[in-house]
Amino acid sequence: MIRILTTRVSAWLIASLIVSACSTNPVTGKREILLMSAEQERTLGAQAAQQVEQQIGLVDDAELLAYVRAIGQRMAAASPRQDVQYQFHVANMPEPNAFALPGGYIYVSRGLLAISNSEAELANVIGHEIGHVAARHSAQRQTRATGVGLLTVLGTVLAGAAGGSQAAETASQLGQIAGAGLIASYGRDQERQSDEIGQKLAAQTGWDPMGMADFMDQLGDYTVLVTGAARRPTYFDSHPPTQERSQTATARARELTITPMPAIAGSQNAFYNQLDDLLVGPDPAGGVFRDTLLLHPDLDLAMGFPTGWDTDNQAAAVLAAPTERDAMLRLELQGGTGDPTAAATEYARQNSLDFTSSGSGQINGFAAFQAIAQAQTEQGQLGLHLTWIAHPQGMFRVTGMAPVEKFNSYARVFENSADSFRSLTAAERGSITERHLDIVAARRGESLTGLSQRTGNRWTLEETQLANDLPANVVLSSGQPIKIAIEIPYRP
Repeated sequence: MIRILTTRVSAWLIASLIVSACSTNPVTGKREILLMSAEQERTLGAQAAQQVEQQIGLVDDAELLAYVRAIGQRMAAASPRQDVQYQFHVANMPEPNAFALPGGYIYVSRGLLAISNSEAELANVIGHEIGHVAARHSAQRQTRATGVGLLTVLGTVLAGAAGGSQAAETASQLGQIAGAGLIASYGRDQERQSDEIGQKLAAQTGWDPMGMADFMDQLGDYTVLVTGAARRPTYFDSHPPTQERSQTATARARELTITPMPAIAGSQNAFYNQLDDLLVGPDPAGGVFRDTLLLHPDLDLAMGFPTGWDTDNQAAAVLAAPTERDAMLRLELQGGTGDPTAAATEYARQNSLDFTSSGSGQINGFAAFQAIAQAQTEQGQLGLHLTWIAHPQGMFRVTGMAPVEKFNSYARVFENSADSFRSLTAAERGSITERHLDIVAARRGESLTGLSQRTGNRWTLEETQLANDLPANVVLSSGQPIKIAIEIPYRP
């Protein structure tokens, strides 16, 4: 009797929870079970947005931001979901990427802007990301993940901000920080639905929905340029094949009616001018690698990482690992500068570490403290080689780690890297450059090769073709705007 009553109560409770979790999807108009409220989405999105700003960084060009936001806000006003405040940002990523966080945070990367060739392309991409927010895809993913324990939604949504599968793979191999994620942020059907929403929003707000197909083709060309082959989908690939998306977008665009509205940038030339002086390629502000030597101009430091190791320069830390992936080296800031011995003591207290050996001294003029310790992790017992260095810009910590059985074979490598920490030389500082996008006018009958030679273009012919969506043998017309990359001394 008690068992029957308990079962009935449990069934009633489950039914009540299901009813309370039901909501109407703004895009489809259908009822669906979601275990995340709109308020929870906003809270989660705000947390994730802070991590994006800290780990990836944002572009703060006021004119460029105003332009991107003008496109985004026009489209957001037509979004089927209006209970969120849409916010648009440019992420400081050299790769072409775009992603959306719960609560209406939408990002396009500067790398995506660099290969865009029309306002319609950019509008369709932004519309696609609005589609993810409007259809509550993050809430759907969290609801499904809750049942099978895949991962938290914060890791899921930030997976889309990690720079793609290659970045995620590298990061996971190097023991990367939280936020990169091991699976992509949305499923294939969600990506297809967002393509459709984005194209419809574009047409509603005055842009050619064919821009979606055009940009998909650009993205396919970029993949071929970077990897040397067309992207082959895998079972765990969240995005449908680029070619499939382009073909579907082309067919859909022919069926949509464009609402007559003026473009924000009225011509391709005007669109290109919005991108003028955009930083392209790596951002030296986060440090640059010369082989395995890290040069960081803003922090005035240099440090050598082990020869032959793979490196990953993230916003929060610089990581390195050997091919065997049985060790890792990490450089990061622990806080404000001060006494390295005190910093080490506090770190040991916070992490319940006992130093088996330690000592203080100097490394190339900086006060330092080194220690050896062991730590128990889910992967087993790790040996740690820890170095704290008091630099004017803050307290740096260099951590070398390896399984205890392999630690001794790496201990000297860890020590040599930590001991290489120093200030930049004047020659090193002067050698650091950055690339910016420049818009130049072609001469009648000029080739891309001839234009590149005349203007000092630092892109290869293939990169120039891609950025401008032009064939290699194109004959340029007088005054035709062409995007090139110029190289200048680094501007802190």
